[in-house]
Amino acid sequence: MHGEYKVPGGKLVVVDLDVEGGALRNVRVAGDFFLEPDEAILAIDAALEGAPANTDTAGLAARIDAALPASTVMFGLTSEGVAVAVRRALAHATEWSDYDWQLIHEAPQSPALHMALDEVITAEVAAGRRPPTLRVWEWDSPAVIIGSFQSLRNEVDPQGAERHGVTVVRRVSGGGAMFVEPGNTITYSLSVPDALVSGLSFADSYAYLDDWVLGALGEMGIRAWYQPLNDIATDAGKIAGAAQKRVVGGEGAVLHHVTMSYDIDADKMLEVLRIGKEKLSDKGTRSAKKRVDPLRRQTGLAREAVIERMIESFRTRHGLTRGRVTDEEMARAEELVRTKFGTEEWTARVS
Repeated sequence: MHGEYKVPGGKLVVVDLDVEGGALRNVRVAGDFFLEPDEAILAIDAALEGAPANTDTAGLAARIDAALPASTVMFGLTSEGVAVAVRRALAHATEWSDYDWQLIHEAPQSPALHMALDEVITAEVAAGRRPPTLRVWEWDSPAVIIGSFQSLRNEVDPQGAERHGVTVVRRVSGGGAMFVEPGNTITYSLSVPDALVSGLSFADSYAYLDDWVLGALGEMGIRAWYQPLNDIATDAGKIAGAAQKRVVGGEGAVLHHVTMSYDIDADKMLEVLRIGKEKLSDKGTRSAKKRVDPLRRQTGLAREAVIERMIESFRTRHGLTRGRVTDEEMARAEELVRTKFGTEEWTARVS
């Protein structure tokens, strides 16, 4: 069995192993990490040898930690990262390179249609009728997108939304409300087979699916990192938030979508969103305006240039061919707008 895992902010860990009699055998750990002293790699292999195959990530990491020499120094490697690679090997997880990735980047569309397209495209990936897909959104109007379980009245000021012509829609994934405006926001979705994140915890899957964009930002001179559970941050502040939805049916799929602030009208945002003191307190700041630091200021690049560089970075890492929403997919999405995402019943389902 073979498993790979790139440690968030670190290096690639590769594990090859067999399972005999319910235990790990012939374990070999490798990768492009740095590890001292040399014998530490043998200690890691030995710690995993004979471990019950049903040992969870924490248990495997504990075995490694207990076996490492006291002088061990790891660069780009963690005990947990090795353990995750083992779990991915046992789960027969796939890798990014196993797929032919498709890009969808089309004309601006309505907020409700974007919600519907996420559901339809991810369902198609789950059913095996569509390859894994990166979809970059273009917005035709300002919107607030609230999480699947958020209270509409607690999150949105209806007078502020009406005054600024802001549409309110509810997405299928959890998480918090996002304020978006055409030209000020960069949003993308990854619709991926469940096998790509096999062996990862829910939290680990966020870091794993965000890793490519951290690299893309780094190429633009931004030192960014994944901040649990679902933020992308820099020294200057938060720049993005992610959310996920698991889709059943077929072989299963994961919808992972991210909204990034290219620019922001903070005063307007505060008139539309109800951002309470409790939400601010857990971010360690007293001002909502300071919670987000836009990409425009950090890169000095036009929004279109940022998107182009992100797409090219993904293509370089994983391959990417241009695709489109099919007529059948669009018809299903438009029907979902009429029956679900465009309805008051759905938007106010948690009032």
